[in-house]
Amino acid sequence: MWRILVDESIAYFAEVYAKLDVTLTPGDVVGESYYNDMLDDVVSDLADKGLLTESDGALCVFPPGFENREGEPLPLIVKKSDEGYGYAATDLAAVRDRVTNLQADELLYVVGAPQGQHFEMIYAVARLAGWLPESVRCEHVAFGNVLGTDRKMFKTRSGETVKLVGLIDEATERAYQALEERKSDLDVGERAHLATQVARAAIKYADLSTERQRDYIFDLDRMLAFEGDTGPYLQYAHARVRSIFRRLGSPWDPATASFALEHPAERYLALGILAFPEAFELSLLSLQPHRLCVYLFDLAQRFTSFYEACPVLSSVGQTRNERLALCDLSARTLSLGLSLLGIEAPEQM
Repeated sequence: MWRILVDESIAYFAEVYAKLDVTLTPGDVVGESYYNDMLDDVVSDLADKGLLTESDGALCVFPPGFENREGEPLPLIVKKSDEGYGYAATDLAAVRDRVTNLQADELLYVVGAPQGQHFEMIYAVARLAGWLPESVRCEHVAFGNVLGTDRKMFKTRSGETVKLVGLIDEATERAYQALEERKSDLDVGERAHLATQVARAAIKYADLSTERQRDYIFDLDRMLAFEGDTGPYLQYAHARVRSIFRRLGSPWDPATASFALEHPAERYLALGILAFPEAFELSLLSLQPHRLCVYLFDLAQRFTSFYEACPVLSSVGQTRNERLALCDLSARTLSLGLSLLGIEAPEQM
């Protein structure tokens, strides 16, 4: 029965991954039970290192610097008094296995913020045991809660937990309806594919554009909007730039462009494009995807200001080449930035 439940869970995960265009497969899943055969060795190793203390029949480690509300040393229970193992034991076994056998040099735990102290203690004990050398980066990538529009934990009206598959399907249906209302040359199949791309963008961007430790409100109407700081807005901004090149009427060679940047809006846009590497690096090093989202939204706004102030197709000569190059670089940067967030950048919307 347990095996059946595990298989059903993995099948559901695979369905969610497919709908969100996430490339994880069942082969990437390593459940908690994978470490069962390693738990006795974890206890033996900790005992040999003199780190275990018996407390009320349980085997514990008391890492320095952790105290309860009364100021007493706080234990990490490795083996319970009933001889059973909990999350602490399997988490320690996972660290030990990942560093020793997988030879990982970076471990990122994307788990809710309330588990912060637990992981701090796991890392502290793993370092005391020598399983986690200082050369290995090990970090809890904490995130906040998803709230409903009533600012309470996100649930259905009947009080049940909302399933992500259902949200994706609803977002896709709404996106399709929104696209039907917009003037477009897309046929039914193309519109359906675009609706899927827009729905994914709406959900992913809403999650990633919020500082991850903070709670955020799940509001599909706002997420699917083509205006404001949303995924669909950035997709539309990219498609809008690409539409310029569909209207060119003749081939354009980027190699012919040089940059005088005489107009303030041209310079402002160019500086925004040049800021991409720094924005990406800050986002990656801090494990804060919202930093990249902030950059992309700013770039889209810079392009809008440029496009309103600087005619592109009606300009001539070197000015035209320069402005086309700025458009091309803007589109490519938006596309690359969105791809790093797992979001597709359609050519046409």
